[in-house]
This record gives sequence, structure tokens and C-alpha cells, in this order.
Amino acid sequence: MDKPFLTALDERVLVCDGAMGTMLYAKGVFINKSFDALNLTQPELVSQVHQAYVRAGADIVETNTFGANRLKLGAFGLAEKLRAINAQGAHIARHAAHGRAYVAGAMGPLGVRIEPWGKTGVDEAREYFREQAEALAEGGVDLYVLETFRDLSEIGAAIEAIRAVSSLPIVAQMTTEEDGNTLDGTPPEKFAPELERRGATLIGVNCSVGPAPMLETIERMGAVTKLWLSAQPNAGKPRDVEGRNIYLCSPEYMASYARRFIQHNVRIVGGCCGTTPEHIAQIKAAVVAGKPAAVSAPSHAVGVPAVAEPVAPAAGPPVAREQKSRLAYAMARGQFVIGVELTPARGYRYETTVARARALKIHGVDVVNIPDGLRAGARLSALSLAVLIEQQAGIETLLHYSCRDRNLLGIQSDLLGAHAMGLRNLLLITGDPGRVGDYPDATAVFDVDSIGLTNLVARLNAGADVGGQSIGSPTAFHLGVSVNPAAPNLDEELRRFEYKAKAGAEFVLTRPVFDPEAFEPVLARIRPFGLPVVAGVYPFDSVLNAEFMANEVPGVRVPDALIERMRGAGTPQAARAEGLAIARDIAKALRGSVQGLQVSTPGGDIDTALALVDGLR
Repeated sequence: MDKPFLTALDERVLVCDGAMGTMLYAKGVFINKSFDALNLTQPELVSQVHQAYVRAGADIVETNTFGANRLKLGAFGLAEKLRAINAQGAHIARHAAHGRAYVAGAMGPLGVRIEPWGKTGVDEAREYFREQAEALAEGGVDLYVLETFRDLSEIGAAIEAIRAVSSLPIVAQMTTEEDGNTLDGTPPEKFAPELERRGATLIGVNCSVGPAPMLETIERMGAVTKLWLSAQPNAGKPRDVEGRNIYLCSPEYMASYARRFIQHNVRIVGGCCGTTPEHIAQIKAAVVAGKPAAVSAPSHAVGVPAVAEPVAPAAGPPVAREQKSRLAYAMARGQFVIGVELTPARGYRYETTVARARALKIHGVDVVNIPDGLRAGARLSALSLAVLIEQQAGIETLLHYSCRDRNLLGIQSDLLGAHAMGLRNLLLITGDPGRVGDYPDATAVFDVDSIGLTNLVARLNAGADVGGQSIGSPTAFHLGVSVNPAAPNLDEELRRFEYKAKAGAEFVLTRPVFDPEAFEPVLARIRPFGLPVVAGVYPFDSVLNAEFMANEVPGVRVPDALIERMRGAGTPQAARAEGLAIARDIAKALRGSVQGLQVSTPGGDIDTALALVDGLR
């Protein structure tokens, strides 16, 4: 092109290209392959797509590098080819454009959750983006396009990474639902000013929705920012036709919305999934025929103050810890607490479990722990059982809430419902992998881990949802997190605990402790955070059970001396008594070092649990 990109942008609306993946799939490339790797293996195929869009009138072509970051390429064993794939992607696009279109370096999300929702740090994310941005710069791009992001922290890291290696323009695009909010619930009134504040040259939206809902989002963005905007909708929602996703918006329909987009400060218009050169040709004709609305400031102006997003205030201050629950009150006052675990039974009958909970209450147990039993067959959900026990047995529960098999918005709805039904005490855990349990072929979904889950609940306790919008009255969850003192990589386990403590954890529950002496150094590293520690205790009920725990349960260490004690007991009855004696010895050794004990028994045997609990206070 004979003019710098920003100069051309000052003069007219620019048309971006359409979908790369849609076109490659239509040319016979299977979706289980790395499309980015085609830059090295089939560069002529990628070039054909670029050329088709240039012929259709595109002013901007995006490099075939949307997923060419280290993490996504690593899934295909291609991480070490990152630089070559990105640089070659830029070369292919530059050659195909042949001076008739600007080349935009395309960068997408990493494919993992970053803090505060995941364990990948912002600094790590920034480095992953930096190396991709650097390779694209070497290949010779005119601008960068960040697209299909759902997380403001992640796209912010990408902007910072690009700025560390280049001063080229940045188009920063989020992806939204039909209501205009991102997939994590952040509204345009929040993400648009934030993208402006972080230094994007243009801001916009792409993918996920068709042109009609995207127009409404664009209008809301235009009300809170002075930057020029970009819009790249899908060609409607896909419809399954004989096993293929077919996008049904016609080129003429897409073009009609292009005319509307440019009347709302949109300076770059194109398409995403399902759009083809035919769509782009019609959009180009509509743009040439239309006249964009006058703007009061150039889209690349620096330092334009962002309009503050309207966020409703919380209906009250955060709830003090001691007011959240009886368990929270006891812990805040330094009282020693005792919990006993009750596992949801198979099927839907709950009466026996509730009766056991009543017996525990009568014997002075403070809280019933309800583990997440989703991995172990058809069982009542832990959340449902916790509600039933609190309502019918009159004893507080500690709900083990796992983030497995739930996305962020599903987790948020679950927890708000749990709060509405009176649950307050939570133990936030990542959850077992899908192949642990009765159904090894069942799939597992991990949208966030326990660190992200802790951040989410802490945000609810502050009166805001994951998107930063007010939920009205803050929740009053009492937040517990887990630590495994026998973790194979203890330093990593405690590093993760530190993240959870800083996120808002209020107490710690450990996995079963079988070696109090070895536990003491772990406790010494936990104490500086000032959180009450409740230690897990587990009485063996047989030699077989002890050997199983020692050799087949991940993350558990049983000293050889305890196994020998169990083997030396003789009869099954004697072994059961010896297992209880061992647990009592461990409990007494821990009693002066922790603020509570949590008893788990094989098969939920409350008689053994109560025999162990007697005298602990």
C-alpha cells in the first residue's frame, strides 16, 4: 500500500478479510490439524485464501497465525517452530497482498486460563505473546489484530507484549454473547474503556455472534469510548446440515449491516467464522457506497480519557468473617473445631445420610464435610445433600465445591443458588480428573482451577460477578482451601496455596496426615499467612485398606511403621482397633498444632468417627 496504515484509516473505512479456517476447511483441511502449521507445509494453500480475499476487495488481510502461540502449537508438537510459522505467515500474506492490502499479524488467546482465573501468571502470558509478536514483526506486518478474546487480563497482557517489541497499531477485539457481554460476563461499558486505557489503537468485537447482536454491542461501545471501532461478525449462527456447520447469513445481508456499522464509528469492518470472499466483496461494495459518520477525534488518538463504565454499587459492605456462619465464628474466636465427612450415597435417597448427620450433631461435631462425589458413579450432588442436611439435621456443612465440569458462568450460578439456599461454608477444590472413578471414559471440563475458583468466590463476597458487575448484596461465603502435605511437589503445592491465600482464603483443610513429624515443616510454611488450619485424620479399617492408601492413592504417604503396626494386629477386629488407635495417636500429636480436625472414614462409618472424636476437645 502506498500510504501508512493510520493515514489510510484517517481517510476511509477499511475492509478486513473474512474467515481463514472456513476456507481452509472447504479446501479439505481437517479441523483436527494445526491450521497455522500450513504456513510451512502448504503455503500455497494459505496464499490462495489470501489472494481470494484481496481480489474480493479486502484492504486488510490477516496472517494465518491465530493459534500460533507456544501453548497452542505445543499441543501439536510444534512449539519449537513458533518463530518460523509466524514469520512465514507474514511473508505469505505480504506476497499474496502484492501491495494491494495491509498485512495484519493475527494473534488469538493462549487457550489456557490466566490469573486470577487460572494458574498461568500474567507475566507468563505476556512472554508467550511477546515471542509471537516478535516473530510477526520480523515477518513484516503493518499492524496487529488481537481477536476472539474473552478475558480482559489476557488481552491486556497481549497488548503489553506487543508494545514491548513494536509501535505498530493494535486492533484489540473481544468476543461476546448475544447480550453484548463477553463470555465471562464483562459488559461493553467496562471492556471498551479498559482496552482504550491499555493502549489499543482501535477496539472492537469479533466472532461468536452474527451482525445483528454485534451492532447493538458496537452501539454500546461507541457510547463509552472515543476510539474508532472494528466489527467482524460471524455469518450468523451455524446450522448442522448433514454433519457440517453451515453459516446461513447471505453476503447481501452481511453487507446491509456493514453499512450500519460504519454509521457507528466503525472504521474496520470484515467477517469472522463462515464469511467468504463473496461476503467480503459485498461488504466492500457497501462500504464504498456508504459514508461513515463524522467523528470528533481520530481513532488512534492517545490519551483520550475513557468514559467510566456504569457499575451499580453493592447493596452493602462485605460481610465480616465471624458473621458468615457458626463455623466461621468459631474459627475467628480461635476455637478448636471438629468435622466429619459424609459422602453422598448412590442413588437419590438421602434419609440415612441425614440421620447420620443428626447423630454427629448430638455428639458435638461442629460441621459435616460433604465431598464432591461426581467422579464415583450415580450419586446425589454434594450441593443438594448439603442443603438437605442443613435443613433437616440442623448442623452446618462444609461443601467441597469442585470446578471440574463447570465453566465460570455455570460455577457462578451454582454458587449464587447455594447461597440463596443458605449454604455458607465452602472448600474450593479443582476436582479429580475425569478418569478417576467408575466411568473412565467420561470427559472432564476444567474452565478454571481452585485458584481461579477462590478469586471468583472472593469477588462474589465483594458484591461483584466475574465480569465486574454488581450482584447487589455481597455473598457471605466462608472460604476454605485445600493443601496436601504429602504432595509429590510440595513447593508447587505451597506456591499454589499462597495464590489462594492472597485471593481471599479464610481457612485451610489438609488431606489426611499420617506423619505428624513430617507435617510440622509444612505447617511452619502455612502459618505465616495467619489462616486457621484443620488437619485431616483417617483411621484405617483393615490391613488391606492401609496398604491401598499407602500404594494406590495419589498424593498420600503412609509411613512404613504404620503399615507394620496394622500387619501386626492379627485378626480383622484387632486391625480395625489398631487403625483407630493409630488415628488417635495422630490426632493427639496434631491437637496442639492445628485449630481443628476433619475425620474421614472408610465407607462413612460414623461409629468409628465418633470413637475417634470422643475426648478430642
